[in-house]
Amino acid sequence: MFYDRLLTIFISCPSLLIGRHRAPIKTKKMVVTDTKPLADAFRQMSGSSYPPVTEKFERGKTIFFPGDPAERVYFLQGGAVKLSRVYEAGDEITVALLRENSVFGVLSLITGNKSDRFYHALAFTPVELMSLPIEQVQKALKENPELSMIMLQGLSSRILQTEMMIETLAHRDMESRLVSFLLILCRDFGVSSPDGMDGITIDLKLSHQAIAEAIGSTRVTITRVLGDLRSDQLISIHKKKITVHDPVALSQRFA
Repeated sequence: MFYDRLLTIFISCPSLLIGRHRAPIKTKKMVVTDTKPLADAFRQMSGSSYPPVTEKFERGKTIFFPGDPAERVYFLQGGAVKLSRVYEAGDEITVALLRENSVFGVLSLITGNKSDRFYHALAFTPVELMSLPIEQVQKALKENPELSMIMLQGLSSRILQTEMMIETLAHRDMESRLVSFLLILCRDFGVSSPDGMDGITIDLKLSHQAIAEAIGSTRVTITRVLGDLRSDQLISIHKKKITVHDPVALSQRFA
């Protein structure tokens, strides 16, 4: 079951459950694998002659649209990026929320053919990116198999999250869908709660509208369900940051 998979992730990372500080503030994201080599690998791909381009995007700004030429590969240095699929009817479904130290815009690398962008990439928070021409990345990966393995390892977490997002959206009732989404965010954006409190704080400022758009709901429904979870003392919210006090208990609520 979906919740069993999430519990396996939490059990494999005990610090997610006991709320201890794992790293300095600058690298406090709850990451299962060490992602620093991915940043180093991305810089190494550029070589000395063609350094990566660095860009900053304000929250809500589009990085690329579906149908745009897939000419560059991106590395997320800071912030969060939302990837979504836009359909002809106008519906937009979130397929991933990328944390810092993520690589995206890699479809052409995987297929081996030049293609247009498949997703809408949006700055979910203020973000800072590095990017390289796709031909440069392809050349570096062919010449150095070790870089290819580091890139593959970096993409594995993204693939897992996308699978979980798809399973989340398969839930018909919004309560289960929201709980699943919160647990995914705990995995990817969770930090130890401040002031010694138990639980995991999702290190993103989330409006009710942003959550609703991410899981295909309405702001009114999200407000109601979050209120129920707060009343049951499963979560608390401070300055738009949600703290999950007991991920296991929350996962079992709608299991």
